[in-house]
Amino acid sequence: MSAAAPVLADRTWFERDTTPAAIEAALRQLLVENRHGEDCGAIPARVLNLVAIVDRQWRGEIENRLERVGRYHASRTVLLAIEPRRTTIDARATVLVDAEPHQSGVTTAHEHVVLDIGQEHVEHLATIVDPLVVTDLPTMLWAPHGHADAIDELLGLAQVVLLDSVDEPDIEEAITRARALAERVYVVDLAWLRSTPWRERVAAAFDPPSERARLSTISAVEIRHHPDSAVAGVLFLGWLCSRLGWRPGALAERRDGALEGRARARRGEVRLRLRPAPEQPVRGLEGLTIETGDGTVLSLDRGEGGLRARRVTRRGGERTWTVMGASRGEPGILGEGIRQALLRDPTYRPALDAAAVMVG
Repeated sequence: MSAAAPVLADRTWFERDTTPAAIEAALRQLLVENRHGEDCGAIPARVLNLVAIVDRQWRGEIENRLERVGRYHASRTVLLAIEPRRTTIDARATVLVDAEPHQSGVTTAHEHVVLDIGQEHVEHLATIVDPLVVTDLPTMLWAPHGHADAIDELLGLAQVVLLDSVDEPDIEEAITRARALAERVYVVDLAWLRSTPWRERVAAAFDPPSERARLSTISAVEIRHHPDSAVAGVLFLGWLCSRLGWRPGALAERRDGALEGRARARRGEVRLRLRPAPEQPVRGLEGLTIETGDGTVLSLDRGEGGLRARRVTRRGGERTWTVMGASRGEPGILGEGIRQALLRDPTYRPALDAAAVMVG
């Protein structure tokens, strides 16, 4: 990955009706030309492979999204654009050089490879992709348009799968798919990452010693979410259950579309509620409210410039403040997803398992 946004270099190779061997040879030649050309100071970045499987008609949109991830570009990106009736492979390979050198004076280069393939190539993807990823680097798979069959075909080459559980129309299917993948590779879920600021703020609110005792008295939690992001709310509740030792029960859908249930804590039951917020314009959470047994109510809501926090005590005392810079936007979420390929979040899998109980 690079600290500077890359710019397009003039080293590009293209060939119609080509083969993986020809593409791999072209990449090697491009790197040789880069080392000995006018950009000879650029050193190939060697941190992460990213293999993205997309619909051919939306390839440009995905490339634009990848360009906006800032410093979290993969070292080598292999983008597989599937066009159902295509029978040949067309490929383009490009070397991207950072616009500015690092503080050390070193400039890095990244490779961007695009393959236009057909549906008939999917069952042979492992053979096609294997020569194109940099050996000994972790490989992340991402299929933003579905293509679960392509992901399954490539799992033997990968260590990480990037997914967005909110893309699944059914919550139970989303959780089941994520758990199945987590049995084989490390899963980075954008639905989970969207709740990171919310989890951080809740943890910070109960971190002072004077507040920690209230954790064991939490009596109710309500999550307000984008209509398509109920799974993000379920994962948040799963996080609370797994971190606080609650035993979750199944959630039931109400007539208004809300999901309600209970979890068993050491001191009693905790009421859980997920409510869609139709006015929420972006994916993820819109707000949350946590009530404790002593009458304290903590609320967080999305607002301009960050999250609006509000705490009301049993005696009627009230305090409000804004947590600045909580939202990273979708480009920031994708960039963080790529960065997470090199990290390991130990809290996601327990939250995922707790969420499976609630939706199963």
